[in-house]
Amino acid sequence: MNLANPFRRIIRNYGNPYHSQTRLANRLDPIRFCSHRLSYKLRICRHFQNEYTSMISRRTALKQISSIPVVGGVAAGSLLTGQEAAAASHSQRDYYKELGLRTFINAAGTFTSLTGCLMPKEVIDAYTYASNEYVGLNELQDAVGKKIAEMIGCESAMVTSGAASAMTLGTAGILTGTDDDKAKRIPNDLSGMKDEVIVQESHVISYSHAIKNCGVKLIVVKTRKELIDAINDKTAMLYFTNYANKLGEVQDKDFAQIGRKYGIPSLNDAAADTPPKKRLSMYIDMGFDLVTFSGGKGLRGPQSAGLLYGRKDLIEAARFNAPPNGDRIGRGMKVNKEEIVSMWIALETFMEMDMDKEWRRWQKQIDLIETAAASVNGVSTKNYVPEIANHVPTLDVTWDKNKFPISGAEFQSVLREGSPSIAVARPAENSINITTWMMVAGQEEIVAARLKEALQKARA
Repeated sequence: MNLANPFRRIIRNYGNPYHSQTRLANRLDPIRFCSHRLSYKLRICRHFQNEYTSMISRRTALKQISSIPVVGGVAAGSLLTGQEAAAASHSQRDYYKELGLRTFINAAGTFTSLTGCLMPKEVIDAYTYASNEYVGLNELQDAVGKKIAEMIGCESAMVTSGAASAMTLGTAGILTGTDDDKAKRIPNDLSGMKDEVIVQESHVISYSHAIKNCGVKLIVVKTRKELIDAINDKTAMLYFTNYANKLGEVQDKDFAQIGRKYGIPSLNDAAADTPPKKRLSMYIDMGFDLVTFSGGKGLRGPQSAGLLYGRKDLIEAARFNAPPNGDRIGRGMKVNKEEIVSMWIALETFMEMDMDKEWRRWQKQIDLIETAAASVNGVSTKNYVPEIANHVPTLDVTWDKNKFPISGAEFQSVLREGSPSIAVARPAENSINITTWMMVAGQEEIVAARLKEALQKARA
C-alpha cells in the first residue's frame, strides 16, 4: 500500500493540528487543541482502515469479475440483484439471505409493498452522516424545512414520515392551529372546531383514511355546484387527490381557487407526482395551501419519509401536532434525524438531476423490453407515459387469451418466482405493466430476456 499519497490526502482533507497557524490558535484554546489532536488521530486511523479495506475489496472484486459469466454481451455481475451482489462480496454480510428473503429486480415501480426506491449514494451518505451525531430535532426541522422551502419556492416545509403522515398532520394543523387544548382532543372531541372536509367522489381513495384519522367527516360531492353549495361554517378543508385530477369535474387549479375565494384551506395529495421537477412548485403556484409528496418514490429519498409544504402558519400548526410533541395525534408519526437530513439531500439531488438524460435512459430501456415482448407471436404492447403520477416511460404487455392460457396474476407470479426474481405491476386478465426507472442500469437486458422466455413458455 502506498502510504505517501493517502497521507497527503489526509492533510488536505482533515487539516494538520501541528501546522503553525493551527498551533497558534490551539495554544489559545487548550481544550480545542486536545480535541483537535484526538479527532485528527482517529481520522487518520479510519482513513487507513478504509484505504486498506478498499484495496482488498478492489482486488477481490477483480478476481471475482474475471470468473463471472457474460449474459447477452453484458457481465452478469454488473446486473446482479442486491442479494446476489452481497453474496459475491466476502466483506458484506447478507442480511436478507440470513432472514430467508429473496430480493428482486424492480420492474414494477415505486410501490410501498416493494419497498419503494433505491436511494442514490448522495442520500445514503447523508443518512449515514446524520446517524453519527446528535442534534436537536426541532432545530433540524427548522433548518431543513427552510432549505426545502427555498428549493421548492414556498413559504415553509417539513419532513414527515411519508405522504399519508403529511395528510394527517396537515389536516390536524388546519383543525387545531397551535391551540394546545384542541391538539390534545382530536380525533375524539372536535367540539369548537370545524369538522368537515369536502372532497370529490372520484378523489376518495384508500389513502383518504389519513384525513379521516383526525376525526373529521368527509363531505363527498360530484359537481362544481355541489362543492360550492357544501361550503359552510363547519368546513375545515378542501381535499384533492392529484392523480385523480382528470376524473373529477373540478380540476386542480379551479379547485384551489375555489378554496381561496371562500377562505377554505386546500390540501393536494401529490404523493407520486414527480418527475417532472416543475410539479413540486406547480400546485403551490395554482393556489393550494398545502401539498404532500412521498419521499420514497420519484424523489428517491427514504421510503418512510415525505414532504408537507405550503403556508407558513399551516406548517407551524402541522408541526405542533407532530413529534417530538407528546399527547398529539402525530406522536406515532416519528421522523428521525437521518430521514430529515437525507430527505433534504434527496430533494437537492433530484433538483440537480439531468432529467433529459434520465428520460432518454428510461425510454431506451422500455423500448428494449418492448422489442423483446413484441417478438413473441400473439403479444401486443403499449409504450406510453401516464399524464399524472408516475409520469415516466411505461409499458403494457398484453397477450391473446386464446393463445396464452395464463392470467396476468399468474404470469406476474411466474416472473417473481423465477430466477432472477422480477417484480412487475398491475396484473389484469391478460396483461401486466412494466416500468424501468427503479431498475439498476443494465437490468433491463435481464428483464427483456426473461419476459420473452416466460411468454414463449406460457404460449399454448
